[in-house]
Amino acid sequence: MTVTAPPTRASRWPAVRPWLGIAARLGLAAVWLVAGAAKVGDLAASGRAVNAYQVMPYDLATVIGAALPFVELALGVLLLLGLATRLAAGVSAALLVVFIAGITSAWSRGLAIDCGCFGSGGQLAAGQAPSYLPEILRDLGFLVLAGFLLTWPRTPFSVDGWLAGDTVEVDDE
Repeated sequence: MTVTAPPTRASRWPAVRPWLGIAARLGLAAVWLVAGAAKVGDLAASGRAVNAYQVMPYDLATVIGAALPFVELALGVLLLLGLATRLAAGVSAALLVVFIAGITSAWSRGLAIDCGCFGSGGQLAAGQAPSYLPEILRDLGFLVLAGFLLTWPRTPFSVDGWLAGDTVEVDDE
């Protein structure tokens, strides 16, 4: 009779990691799709939200604000499909670092703005208080998802995996 040792955390990781990866990929895809969709209908408002941070000239802020929803939607679609996952995760991580830096900058300079992350954003009305710490913590959580996907981009049910001929049980790469 053979006695088998109970599974350890290390032995479970290869079975669990792909499913954590798909949760990270689809979660981050949802974030970008919702953020982009919330802004794409009013590109001028998105430009005003970027300008509210007061870190670049108005004309540049409006161009970046108008382009940002399309970048977010593209990232969301790539992550949803699992296509160019590591690239999409890298761009996501870079954007999130910029967003965190922007929110931190606004907070440190005493600006009273809505981040504009999931809508039009911009200056807050008199008497409204900004919610910078929850926004930074939220974006740090999203950054963790992007970091996971940078490290382990292959996930089940992805175009990347299909192109590589992966099965559901993907190898650590």
